[in-house]
Amino acid sequence: MRIVLQRVKRGSVSINGRKVAEIGAGLVLLLGIAPQDTEEQARYLANKIANLRIFEDAAGKMNRSVLEVGGEAIVVSQFTLFADTHKGRRPAYIGAAPPEIASPLVDRFAELLSMEGVSTQKGEFGAMMEVEIVNDGPVTIWIERE
Repeated sequence: MRIVLQRVKRGSVSINGRKVAEIGAGLVLLLGIAPQDTEEQARYLANKIANLRIFEDAAGKMNRSVLEVGGEAIVVSQFTLFADTHKGRRPAYIGAAPPEIASPLVDRFAELLSMEGVSTQKGEFGAMMEVEIVNDGPVTIWIERE
């Protein structure tokens, strides 16, 4: 399971001009699922992300979590995080889980993050999405749990 986490001032997801998710300050999480990924990994990552101290405190230090600042999150399924670019010029995505495995695990991850106390929205699995991210910092972190 791979996540590109971006601390944002605001973020949104639109499909065919229709907004399906929109947040203010918080996190946009681009989530890639591998065939062997499990709910246990999703649970671990949801807890890790909810409590990751990447928001500034009064002294300007990254000492506060998304929970502590009352931030929100958007989870966007992103199979391209498993792109293999070793051969040729066209990435291969054989490392990404098929939809019947990935879709329920993306939903479960978003549910687990919400259960941690983070107001969580999602993009739409398999849709061509327009993702707007106004990165704050910028703070971008790669998190992986195998």
